[in-house]
Amino acid sequence: MSKKIIIAILIIAIAGVAGFVVWNINKTDDSKGTEVADVKNVEGTLEEIMTKVYADIPEENLPMALGNIEVDAESVESFLGTTDINYKDILANESMVGSIAHSVVLVRLQDAKDADSVVEKIKTSANPRKWICIEASNVIVKSKGDLVLLIMSNEDLAPKLEANFDNL
Repeated sequence: MSKKIIIAILIIAIAGVAGFVVWNINKTDDSKGTEVADVKNVEGTLEEIMTKVYADIPEENLPMALGNIEVDAESVESFLGTTDINYKDILANESMVGSIAHSVVLVRLQDAKDADSVVEKIKTSANPRKWICIEASNVIVKSKGDLVLLIMSNEDLAPKLEANFDNL
């Protein structure tokens, strides 16, 4: 091979590596060096989103007397097991009958970048025995954009609620 071809190949290789490095730097958060995904927040009010989470589940498969509860700073720990979350708004949906282990909580965060750490915090803090005499058999915590979902329910209903959240 001639020297010109070898030099051209080296220049292309160096440019390719440099391009990858620049692309990777632009894809990270400078403050933490962690990857920033193209996060799309779920649009709508928490009430509208809660309705979508319960969509297409027949009423006879739901716990009786379900109702939305606006969660404030004084009650956040009883729903999530922690107050150590930087949130905008929280809405819970639970049975108004105390002996039914069912709770769905939506948390709108101040910043979507906090979602992973908030999910981990809730996983270690939420109490599936908060009803004292009964325990939720399934606990699911996940996020989408700036929205975190906590489901504590039975093995039949929890996966359906999770699938509806995943499809938002």
